[in-house]
This record gives sequence, C-alpha cells and structure tokens, in this order.
Amino acid sequence: MNTANLQLEGLIMAVAALSSTLVAKGAVTHQDIAAALGRAEKAVEDDDDHELSDSNRAATLFPIRVLVLANEAAQRGRDFTFSDYAELVGKLT
Repeated sequence: MNTANLQLEGLIMAVAALSSTLVAKGAVTHQDIAAALGRAEKAVEDDDDHELSDSNRAATLFPIRVLVLANEAAQRGRDFTFSDYAELVGKLT
C-alpha cells in the first residue's frame, strides 16, 4: 500500500478520535459533528469549479464519509477499525 494512504488512514482515525474526545468533554455534540461533516460533504458534491471526475469526487468524499460513520458509531458507543469503516463506505456508496 502507498505510504500516503497509510498516513491518510492514520489522520482520519486521529480526527475521529479527536471528535469523540470533544464530544466526551462536552465541547460539541455528535449532532454538531454530523452537521459539520454534512456541510463538508455537500460542499464537495456541489463543487463544479474543479470539474472532478466521478471517481475523483468519490475519493474526495471518502474520508468525510468515514468520519460520518465513525461519528455514528461513537454515538452508539461502538468503535471500528479503519478497514471496517472503509468497507462500510464502499457498501453504502
């Protein structure tokens, strides 16, 4: 696997862990995180300026969708591996 991919996996999981910590400390709610990720997803989907191919748009949306799933899992008290999330994103898109 490409080292950059491994670095991105680590970064995505770190952001998921930070999000859970912020919720646990009462700084934000899972709904706040879901709303922010929803805005990010919509911005990518609505971006026509970059004329992304469908595969490039899907690649751009992938980390956002992993974080959405991680937030939903954390809300239910669950925690999965990056591979689990990636598989779920693949099934849901």
